[in-house]
Amino acid sequence: MVLVSAARDYINRMLQDISGMKVLILDSQTVSIVSVVYSQSELLQKEVFLVELVDSISKSKECMSHLKAVYFLRPTSENIHHMRHQLASPRFGEYHLFFSNILKDTQIHLLADSDEQEVVQQVQEFYADFVATDPYHFTLNIPSNQIYMLPAVVDPSKLQRFCGHVVDGIAAVFLALKRRPVIRYQRTSDVAKRIAHETAKLMYQQESGLFDYRRMEVSPLLLVIDRRDDPVTPLLNQWTYQAMVHELIGIQDNKVDLKTIGKFPKDQQEVVLSSEQDAFFKANMYENFGDIGMNIKRLVDDFQLIAKSNQNIQTVEDMAKFVDNYPEYRKMHGNVSKHVTLVTEMSKIVEEQKLMLVSQTEQELACNGGQGAAFEAVTNLLNNESISDIDRLRLVMLYALRYEKESPVQLMQLFNKLASLSAKYKPGLVQFLLKQAGVDKRTGDLYGNRDLLNIARNMARGLKGVENVYTQHQPLLVQTMESIIKGRLRDVDYPYIGNHFQQGRPQEVVIFIVGGTTYEESRSVALQNASNSGIRFTLGGSVILSSKRFLKDLEEAQRVARSSTSIV
Repeated sequence: MVLVSAARDYINRMLQDISGMKVLILDSQTVSIVSVVYSQSELLQKEVFLVELVDSISKSKECMSHLKAVYFLRPTSENIHHMRHQLASPRFGEYHLFFSNILKDTQIHLLADSDEQEVVQQVQEFYADFVATDPYHFTLNIPSNQIYMLPAVVDPSKLQRFCGHVVDGIAAVFLALKRRPVIRYQRTSDVAKRIAHETAKLMYQQESGLFDYRRMEVSPLLLVIDRRDDPVTPLLNQWTYQAMVHELIGIQDNKVDLKTIGKFPKDQQEVVLSSEQDAFFKANMYENFGDIGMNIKRLVDDFQLIAKSNQNIQTVEDMAKFVDNYPEYRKMHGNVSKHVTLVTEMSKIVEEQKLMLVSQTEQELACNGGQGAAFEAVTNLLNNESISDIDRLRLVMLYALRYEKESPVQLMQLFNKLASLSAKYKPGLVQFLLKQAGVDKRTGDLYGNRDLLNIARNMARGLKGVENVYTQHQPLLVQTMESIIKGRLRDVDYPYIGNHFQQGRPQEVVIFIVGGTTYEESRSVALQNASNSGIRFTLGGSVILSSKRFLKDLEEAQRVARSSTSIV
């Protein structure tokens, strides 16, 4: 909750103190930051009549001195270059500059030198350098996300930009929360270690004054981990509402683009899915697919009752009442048709792609042992012509991650079968995944078969039976959160940085996954927070993954690795 309201608060402060007609100028990153917490109508209420991108504003020469320009940009050298160009020949009456993170002194001097006509009224840092998609989930939408899979020697400058962006994002989160954390990281990940060390350097040395907040009894914890420690979660089909929409259709900055899957009326081509703006979605985002259908039916029934009562207009008073309630009625109509459309489209995809069949085997591979039965199930699905190429690839990957050591011969048989069946299959992609995230590379107990406690827990779950075969998988993150709650997160696997250790149990924990989060994991965090364990968890990552995005990153990393001579 805190991050959504912190970002909203920053934008409120930007806009409400500047009276009169305004133009809001953003960059490709801050557009996402604003759009997930602020609606178009709310911007209009704050007298923002135009929203533009900073690079397109640079190309225009039209004078608009009646407007006040409010800039909200990331403090990148590219944006500073745009600002200098625009201040050299100002088009607006006033310039109010807000940056989403810490400005360097040199950048401030450059801006001051460019403001020869003294149109700049203020320059401020408002630390909202993160996209707060949900109450306990943020992302940084970093382009070239796949770089985290490659050794630093492949493209040092690109990796530096990636790590720098992550460090900036994490710093902004803690500046917005007004906290300075104790920092831990996953020992087996070079990129997590690098990000953790650079974050510590920023918070405890370079900008220690900025982070010098009133000490809490127990400092919050920042834990930096690597996506490759749990490669299973982003490969699975999803069966809870929000995760399923993202997996099957795609969510970008809490918006769903329906143009990609069919023809829809203009007002339904892009719909907003936000727990802040949609009460039905807030109540159902973590529910499973079967229950969603029932709940939508109830929503439709309620709407039909209201629609019926509106048809019964007999007096002038009835008419006045209808006109007063019409905006609410229209909003409800839009909401009902949005959810009905989404569930209808997803049902079609599930049926066409035989996802229930695929998902049952996926869940077995992720949660239960039994290599012989798994091999048979995967082979049968590879032979099934209704199964798509991408689903075949994911099944072989899930089998390989689980049984890479146990059955190399059968694994080779599956590789060969996949290569012969799927024209799309990229040679060596499954092997590349094992190189990146195989058993020798992972820290956590992904399948619950290394640690006695986890073995016992799995046995107990097996005896009790599962409520729903499609949602039995739990991300590795659930174990990590349990270890933090019980004070059992091992120092040897997740070392501290510097001499800042945890005294007692933290009350606030931010877990950052380098390489990206999933909506299944954000659901686990929300459910954990609802259980009132006394610790509030927030999840963040470089991007939000679906299986398609995870595979795309993997393919891109493999392509770069092959073309780079430095990787043997």
